[in-house]
Amino acid sequence: MTIKRDIRTPIMHRAVTAGNLVFIGGCVADDTSAPMAEQTRNILGKIGSYLEQVGSGLEQIVSATIFVTDLSQKKEMDAVWTEVFGDNLPARATVGVKDLGGGALIEVVTTAQV
Repeated sequence: MTIKRDIRTPIMHRAVTAGNLVFIGGCVADDTSAPMAEQTRNILGKIGSYLEQVGSGLEQIVSATIFVTDLSQKKEMDAVWTEVFGDNLPARATVGVKDLGGGALIEVVTTAQV
């Protein structure tokens, strides 16, 4: 199986493709002072852009793991999530964590089909 690494950062590749799956590393919002809904929308936009760069798209996401620092704000995240994905909702888990660093409220890791 060929492994292809794309969108390099100093510490990782944003997208790693193995076979017909592309793994997108943890994404946080550009503006971590924004509220949960805005952070979620920004993250999903970034993930969509990364996926497009490797020949996929948001509709191809099959699984997501979401880390949030405040589960009481999950409804705001869910509203944006369902708006963006519509009927193409991926399997997912949402995990409460103490801290994501830098004020981030949410971090999302995804796996999509290429």
